[in-house]
Amino acid sequence: MAFVGMDHGTTGISFGIIHDENIEDVEFFKIDREDSKIGKVSAIEELSKRVDLKSIKLLAMTYGMGDGINSILPIKKVKNRGILSINGAGKVTGGGTSVYLEIEKSNIPTVLIPGLHKNLSSLDKRFNAAYSHQASAEKLSISYNAYLTTKWENMIVADISSNSVNILIENGKIRGAIDACLGAMGIVHGPIDLEMIRNIDEGKSTANESFSNAGAVKIADVDGNVAFLKDKVLEKYKKNDPKGVLAIETLAMTVAMEIYSLTGISNKKIDGICLTGSLGSMKTPLNFENLLNKFLKNRFNIKILPISSGATGSTQIALDVYNGRKDVLGIDVKI
Repeated sequence: MAFVGMDHGTTGISFGIIHDENIEDVEFFKIDREDSKIGKVSAIEELSKRVDLKSIKLLAMTYGMGDGINSILPIKKVKNRGILSINGAGKVTGGGTSVYLEIEKSNIPTVLIPGLHKNLSSLDKRFNAAYSHQASAEKLSISYNAYLTTKWENMIVADISSNSVNILIENGKIRGAIDACLGAMGIVHGPIDLEMIRNIDEGKSTANESFSNAGAVKIADVDGNVAFLKDKVLEKYKKNDPKGVLAIETLAMTVAMEIYSLTGISNKKIDGICLTGSLGSMKTPLNFENLLNKFLKNRFNIKILPISSGATGSTQIALDVYNGRKDVLGIDVKI
């Protein structure tokens, strides 16, 4: 008996495997999105190297914005891969689509996890009124892993990576979130400001191009393959390059601003903050927790989750849904 979770990230597709319901021992592997796009790596083949496919009782996966579905659903009931569109969704490589289609064609029992958006009735109606989209699907997986790890009923989950997204959880349910195009910078993506709006109106860039270059990369003045942008920014930071240092410090400041904004409107006293993501969980060459605390001033309990939290959370969702769970942090399960 095995359970599998998939995290569809910006730079790669990560998998977690639980054997015999042993939640303390999750096996991980990651596929580069470019490799999966060109057919260099098969997700199903890689999975079969690690687990008997026939033993998989349930696979829970995320894909893109997840804004085309309103609950956790069997993949066979999902249309258009559970998304409204790939337009305006940041860097697109096509690797995640290849993996999705592979899994869809397999005989593995699979459910698809939704993103956080205006059509989810479980979220605060004011968040839904303000924002059409709040977070992509893997943020639900990350939040579930944070909830199971900390047992905190009231917290903020801060996923700091290519995007930066902060999710507010109250009474064990997701109330709402602030998406990457609205608030804090990530390494790659960030909020669209006045200068970018003017460039869009003047035809100098598309909205998606602006969004995909509005993160720390804009300040550090780096470009290239999305898989290597974080390393390029951090290399400048390590060398004490003024642009690199300013980029990371500005990113951390905007994350702190977003955390403060969510704690400010929370109806509950926050138990703590869960930091995760390729940057949020980083200890070296940059200790992101320490940098963030320059702004938060040690006002909050902070728990660091590993970069694998998305895949782990998806795997935990697969296990718990198989065992009869009817909702995940307030979001319905309909199987």
